[in-house]
Amino acid sequence: MNYTAIFIFLAIAALIEWGAFVAFRGWVPQFDKYFWIYLVLTVVSYLFFLSFPWVADKNKYAFVNVFFIIFFGKLIAAILVLLGLGANKLVETVYMETPVSQGRRDFIKKTSALVGLFPMALMTWGIFRTAGNFKIHRVRLQLNKMPEAFKGLKIVQISDIHTGSFFSKARMQEAVDEILELKPDMVLFSGDLVNNRTDECDDYVDILSQIKAPMGVYSTLGNHDYGDYEKWSGKEEKLQNFEAMLQTHRALGWDLLMNEHRIFERNGDKIALMGVENWGANLRFPKYGKLNQAYEGTQDIPVKILISHDPSHWEAEVLKNYEDISLTVSGHTHGFQFGVEIPGIKWSPSQWVYKQWAGLYEQSGKYLYVNRGLGCIGYMGRVGIQPEITLFELT
Repeated sequence: MNYTAIFIFLAIAALIEWGAFVAFRGWVPQFDKYFWIYLVLTVVSYLFFLSFPWVADKNKYAFVNVFFIIFFGKLIAAILVLLGLGANKLVETVYMETPVSQGRRDFIKKTSALVGLFPMALMTWGIFRTAGNFKIHRVRLQLNKMPEAFKGLKIVQISDIHTGSFFSKARMQEAVDEILELKPDMVLFSGDLVNNRTDECDDYVDILSQIKAPMGVYSTLGNHDYGDYEKWSGKEEKLQNFEAMLQTHRALGWDLLMNEHRIFERNGDKIALMGVENWGANLRFPKYGKLNQAYEGTQDIPVKILISHDPSHWEAEVLKNYEDISLTVSGHTHGFQFGVEIPGIKWSPSQWVYKQWAGLYEQSGKYLYVNRGLGCIGYMGRVGIQPEITLFELT
């Protein structure tokens, strides 16, 4: 056990708690009278955090989210109050004849507390409201060499469901109902059905299996679908989890494309759909995908659509080696679940990691679309970036 790391963590936590206490005590009327409420919330949040390893898998993220929402708000309040009071102390030390007024100290405390409460409220709103506010993005694309028989093809894309972070079957049913109302010809799922374990999806199979389309429902695997982020008792248990993942896709009625393709024909015209396993340019993510296998046999098809979970695959391999792939659909980034998307402004911390992080991108007549995801990972909410259902109309 690393006692040095534990000591550093406790020291930092104590400093944050002291700063937050000073801020809220200076703002809340009769704080001392209701101090027990503040103390109970603090103790409960730490108990939630410390109990994480022992709680049931489906409750893990809820427990951690309670802690971090409270802790993050306190962190902001503590930083502001410590900086403000520290600046005041510096002024008093340098200009001893002009001590800082009590009113100014009180203002710093009140402002710090209010600013600290804001992210708490925003993150809570993001869990209970924004995470279930599904947004339909309608994308009309004109693809080169699109066969006449397939013009007007309607495709729905969903991605990153992360059933392990869903806490409401009603919310999942609402998403499925919205998908079905669009009446797509085909549905594509671009990976990350779960967070870590396949059994996270068990409670949702009956709902997700309702997704149907005349031309079928097709899926690929994301980086979270392999069980790579879970501690297993051995290789055999991990293999069983992966076999269960394959079986789950079959139970859903989804055609899982494992470095494969499907060819569709109408009136002699053809288009191809390819799906590859997870392939990320970032070294942190494994390269299971074999696009050469999926591509083989589609050379003469004029329009090719690729499902590839990680958008970094597009520039790293697709554009370089497979210039005749018309459209690639991805997910993975979630748009960081935090950002600003209003007319004239599109920003998220996700863009610091991924050049293509949300929406439509084009290069030399070839397209990439990055879906913002249906679910969440880690933080169980969204702030500014709504969960997405994408409807393509191809012409």
